Amino acid sequence: MSLRTLSDIKLPITASEKELVLIAEKKLGGKAGYFAIKKKSLDARDKNNLRYVYTIEFSKTPQTPVEESLETLPSCKHPQSPVLVVGSGPAGLFCALRLLARGIKPIVIERGAPVEEREKSIQTFFTTKSLDVNSNVQFGEGGAGTFSDGKLNTQTHGALNREVLKTFVRFGAPEEILWFSKPHIGSDNLKKVVKNMREYLLSQGAEVRFYTLLEDVKIQNGKIEKAVLKSFNADTVGAKTEEIPVSAVVLAIGHSARDTFEMLLSRGVPMRQKDFAVGVRIEHLQSKIGFAQYGKDYTKLPAADYKLVSHASDRAVFTFCMCPGGYVMPSSSELGGVVTNGMSNYARDSVNANSALIAQVNAQDFGSEHPLAGIAFQRKLERAAFGAGGKNYSAPVQLVGDFLQDKVSTGYGEVKPTYAAGTAFADLREVLGAPIANSLKNAILDMDRRLRGFASADAVLTGVESRTSSPVRIERNENMQSIGVQGLFPCGEGAGYAGGITSSAADGLRVADGIFAYLNAFPF
Repeated sequence: MSLRTLSDIKLPITASEKELVLIAEKKLGGKAGYFAIKKKSLDARDKNNLRYVYTIEFSKTPQTPVEESLETLPSCKHPQSPVLVVGSGPAGLFCALRLLARGIKPIVIERGAPVEEREKSIQTFFTTKSLDVNSNVQFGEGGAGTFSDGKLNTQTHGALNREVLKTFVRFGAPEEILWFSKPHIGSDNLKKVVKNMREYLLSQGAEVRFYTLLEDVKIQNGKIEKAVLKSFNADTVGAKTEEIPVSAVVLAIGHSARDTFEMLLSRGVPMRQKDFAVGVRIEHLQSKIGFAQYGKDYTKLPAADYKLVSHASDRAVFTFCMCPGGYVMPSSSELGGVVTNGMSNYARDSVNANSALIAQVNAQDFGSEHPLAGIAFQRKLERAAFGAGGKNYSAPVQLVGDFLQDKVSTGYGEVKPTYAAGTAFADLREVLGAPIANSLKNAILDMDRRLRGFASADAVLTGVESRTSSPVRIERNENMQSIGVQGLFPCGEGAGYAGGITSSAADGLRVADGIFAYLNAFPF
């Protein structure tokens, strides 16, 4: 019997998912040889009747999954020079995995540490305020997303998204991400998944080099010829430079690789500035968010999230990277700047919920058409936050009630900040500037109409959230190559073509396929 699908099956939140098997077998008139949940979402429109909504797939006969194999390069097309993947975030890792599936063994370089050592350097920063500019929340194995929530929901709906989820499961992510409507891995699980990916790459003949930076590129006749790599020890002592020939270079560099952007621009690689958004992190008690979203039964459900947009001002303000039961992360990557981000573990069991609360910014705010003007704008905010926090990487904070009244806070209420490197009360209006601060004020009051308690006087604002997405786009053509340099492949969020883990990973797959087509057509 062929596969059958049932959609819109509603069950109470306390019901066992075994009931879904019974429903399938009733439809079949017998035992199911194959059963799978294909989609699961929460219907919370009626807080007195919370339900999960399912789509299931089943048949009487067992089903054998069909594995599609990718075309690989013929031996005569394999280049003598390696493909270099710069960066080991989701874009770089998934690109490298796809290249291997195409029969191409890449070299992956990462300026930061492997995930085990990276975690130690991050904890050292929290306690000693000694920042490692190459291994931190922004840089290191797994990219910036490793110390986030591992959220995999995305605004894009490309055909590769399913492949991304299946690959995560293959390397140790919870299988539920394949069907849950808002899948997440959690930072604790993501570290293990990333390590498993690295070990697989190595076992299949790829190279992975940590503490290695793309120092320069050599371009001849409009084509990438060589890459200059700078490698160093974990303590950044004993750096050495190496020049290697390359057949292609993947720029999966992440949104914070400011020195790499500057180098590429100086070498004539076309890029342009890109709009992004900046603001603060806002923290509430997770219990209050749960009650506001789900009512009295919120304790029977996973930690509640939210997604809010406001057009109460001239510029759009929205919440982003919401972390239920999470922490506000010290995320600096440059000396003399304070940056925040959000993180949750898989259980999402911390006392606080936090989210970015950010306002759109563009060239008019930057005051320049220069391709890197957005970076200068970010730095200005981050350095202002560093100064307001006491110049020791403590973050400036202000209670929502005081922020709305332009008062510097003097003490915390029911919400205590989770930013681990210390906090200092400050006037966030002076850090952000009046236009952005006013937009956030209006948005907080507006969002409170849709999520009761969002404007709670005791909620905590922590600044600044400045690395929401890349401030530049490295221009590329329909073949995934730089429009100015043959063999150079901008990739992922840092290059301006993705926003989040899933879309970055999917872009890595697309770029790998572009490299395969390029190498297959090139007369080596």
